[in-house]
Amino acid sequence: MTNSKPYEWLATAAFGLEGIVANELKHMGIDARAENGGARFTAAPEQAFMANLWLRCADRVLLVVGRFPATTFDQLFEGVRALPWADYIPEDGRFPVRGRCARSTLMSVSDCQAITKKAIVEKLKTSYRRTWFDESGETYAVDVALHGDVAQVTLDASGTALNRRGYRTWNGEAPLRETLAAALVQLAPWRPGQTLVDPMCGTGTLLIEAAMRMADRAPGLTRPFDCEQWRFMPKAEMARLREEANARFGPEKVEGIYGSDIDPEAVELARRHLAQAGLAGRVPLEVCDMRDIQPDAPRGTFLLNPPYGERLSDRKACEALYRDLGLLSRRYPGFHLACITSHPGFERCYGRRADKKRRFYNGRLECEFMTFFARKKEG
Repeated sequence: MTNSKPYEWLATAAFGLEGIVANELKHMGIDARAENGGARFTAAPEQAFMANLWLRCADRVLLVVGRFPATTFDQLFEGVRALPWADYIPEDGRFPVRGRCARSTLMSVSDCQAITKKAIVEKLKTSYRRTWFDESGETYAVDVALHGDVAQVTLDASGTALNRRGYRTWNGEAPLRETLAAALVQLAPWRPGQTLVDPMCGTGTLLIEAAMRMADRAPGLTRPFDCEQWRFMPKAEMARLREEANARFGPEKVEGIYGSDIDPEAVELARRHLAQAGLAGRVPLEVCDMRDIQPDAPRGTFLLNPPYGERLSDRKACEALYRDLGLLSRRYPGFHLACITSHPGFERCYGRRADKKRRFYNGRLECEFMTFFARKKEG
């Protein structure tokens, strides 16, 4: 049975992306507020499906089943058992339990998972008058997260994390996470219709996220979500929203986006990824040293994820590269340059201070996203 009553949801996001995700939801007409770890919102089930389909910078969309204090395992058990599990999970539903604990009295993740599972089973036994559940149906993945002695229990509406767009089947060296790449595209001084160049494109993540935005392609267009199988979700409405997203996708809208890399294998992977994203031939690519690129337009944005020089043996080469980026910007004064790096000496090597900075994590590396606005040639 489906319904359209509102539920509480959480769109999880990496550090620094919470406000961006909240704004994405607001642009969909969904009122949301940013908080540590994501953006919380109240919405009907079909709106949560739309969030899964269109959010570019979120990690997952979770349905919040309940929150309650839990400083003992008994409190955790009773709190979970009190929740209306039969409203969500059918008799044959599969409900694996994942767990996280941070700054909580209860710090054993495995114990919290086991207790949560047992409490759900006990509640469903009462609801369905059964003593055994074979869990042969669709998946209703349960997350139990304890933070500051408060337990939050959710159902994962996304399934596979949202950064898995469905187009990447080959990985090059140190790929940028798609959700972070989408955020960098949004924060860069580039806007669709302007020229964008990634002179170190690698396997094409930044280029593809920019092209998808320009083509109005939903990031989740070609991938499934667990919530599509949930029995209380409005299947006809979800199908309509997916068809609507398909109709909006216009590869022909993509122009002015270019990429290059010195590595031929990386460029070939970028071509394959573009094709799998439905963007074959829309973003010109070439094998080229960054120092030799020649943009066709007098104005635009260089957007890139250069090497960070994490290993001491690589640091000098990276610093020389950053100096060359400074020279590139001076050769093309009509171009902004925006890049993400963990190297503390980037500005010194580049030759000027960034006009804007924002802190993110690329994997476990603390990084800064720096923007250097275009300047006229001196003299």
